[in-house]
Amino acid sequence: MPTAPHPSRPAALEPKVPRWVPWLPVLLLVLDLVAEAVVPHAVAAGFLLTALPVVAAFSYGPVLTAVTTAGSLALQFALALRAGHVDEQHHVWVYIATLLSGVMGTALSWQRTRQNRNLLQARTVAETLQRTVLRPVPERVGGLRVAGLYRPARADVLVGGDLYEVCDTRFGVRVLLGDVRGKGLGAVRTVADVLGAFRAAAHDTPGLVELADQLDRAVLRDAADRGDDELFVTAVLLQYRTGSDCVEIVNRGHTTPLLLGGGGIAPVSCADELPLGLGHLGPADERSKATAVALPPGHTVLLYTDGVSEARDTTGAFYPLAPRLAGLGTTVPDRVVSFLAQDVHRYAGLLADDLAVLALTPDAP
Repeated sequence: MPTAPHPSRPAALEPKVPRWVPWLPVLLLVLDLVAEAVVPHAVAAGFLLTALPVVAAFSYGPVLTAVTTAGSLALQFALALRAGHVDEQHHVWVYIATLLSGVMGTALSWQRTRQNRNLLQARTVAETLQRTVLRPVPERVGGLRVAGLYRPARADVLVGGDLYEVCDTRFGVRVLLGDVRGKGLGAVRTVADVLGAFRAAAHDTPGLVELADQLDRAVLRDAADRGDDELFVTAVLLQYRTGSDCVEIVNRGHTTPLLLGGGGIAPVSCADELPLGLGHLGPADERSKATAVALPPGHTVLLYTDGVSEARDTTGAFYPLAPRLAGLGTTVPDRVVSFLAQDVHRYAGLLADDLAVLALTPDAP
């Protein structure tokens, strides 16, 4: 099941060297030996081996680079001895150049290894923090089967401006999925603040509308602290009580959820209010109630950000979410999410925006 990434194998985070790079020292060695064999009187023995330690430094550790240096010197000496030129001045300078190349290559290899180790440590810490901000989606919670997908637009960034959370509370399962205006570290900070507010309030706030209002005030405070009057978060909140045949949904300026099942796909019709952080701009006495949506077994509610619906192909056409899902032939959450993870990529290629998806269906009794 595709979920937010987390560090299961830290070694997998190490920078990968292209497969052909470790073969460069071998290629250089073979080239030198071939040249020596083909034109022995025109090629000074072992000249090409002078660069071998530096080439090896890009693929191997400092110990192996030092061994390569020693091997290069030994081979140069052997080739020169075979030609009877061991102590000629230009060969002596070749030995010195190879030794200096080995020293520099070993130092380069040590520095590269050190940087990789620091990068691995920083990446592991970042992924640990990412798991704290965006926790893995549970497969089953409070009578629901759930599947989720989170994919930042930038591959080198673990947390983007999209957010999600699934909480099992005494009021039932409560779900939040949203999208922060803006990008970069400011958006990540807002993601962390909104998720923290949701996790704290979801367990103590009886009504879903009241919960949305609390998040609205939290975003408004965050905007005031930063002096950003345009900060807002589009969000959809969902609540499901175990054994119920429906879910409650509150939409605060977010993309319209879809209901899959019954042989079709339909948008969930519910009041679309102002995004979180902008609620004070609307009439205070016209708050809508949460919308109850029937969710019988075999039906799935799909929540998604505009990273899905606004993904574009090479012609600029938006991703046709409902038609693509209609041809899938299943409403099982993990299969729906797996399909979207592959199909959106096939359709749009590299993402231009963050992408988050949650699919929920009543668990089989």
